[in-house]
Amino acid sequence: MKKFTGFILKILGWKIVGETPSPDQKKLVIVEAPHTSNWDYVYGMLCIMSVGVKVNVIIKKEMFFWPLGPVLKVLGGVPIDRTGTSNKVEAIASLFEKRESLNLAITPEGTRSLSTVWKKGYYYIAQTAGVPIMMTSLDYKKKEGRFGPVFIPSGDYNEDYKKMEEFYEGVHAKFPEKFSLSQHEKTDQ
Repeated sequence: MKKFTGFILKILGWKIVGETPSPDQKKLVIVEAPHTSNWDYVYGMLCIMSVGVKVNVIIKKEMFFWPLGPVLKVLGGVPIDRTGTSNKVEAIASLFEKRESLNLAITPEGTRSLSTVWKKGYYYIAQTAGVPIMMTSLDYKKKEGRFGPVFIPSGDYNEDYKKMEEFYEGVHAKFPEKFSLSQHEKTDQ
């Protein structure tokens, strides 16, 4: 799959840049931003698969019915119960304990529309599970799938966010008017 997806990216004129993770990496929270288009999923999956990393995404458990359920699992889907008052961060973090391998891709913007505040769940999931965060982005202007440094959350969201802000600064989203870094809330309230 690695060679095939790399070939597809090359045909489309895209390249991979940055610090790609080892294919042996077993557990990561993968931050994918900007998220302004459905195409982000397609190009994002091609990019990460081209470096040999298996990616998982959280999908509401109701989607895992026959015949769709088995297909979603093959594509890396992980069912989660989003109903009730259960703590979603704890529930998702516990998946890392239960699985030998889990590289969970999360879009912290939470929407393809303009979001001026990133949801912080990705950070608290990584912190609670004790797994590193890897930053990824798609730059449509340069046609680059970018991989950033992998880091362990320090517990100081504001300091860690500064590293992330540096990585995402200057990235050209598919729809740039829907991506914002400078307006993100940086404190817990």
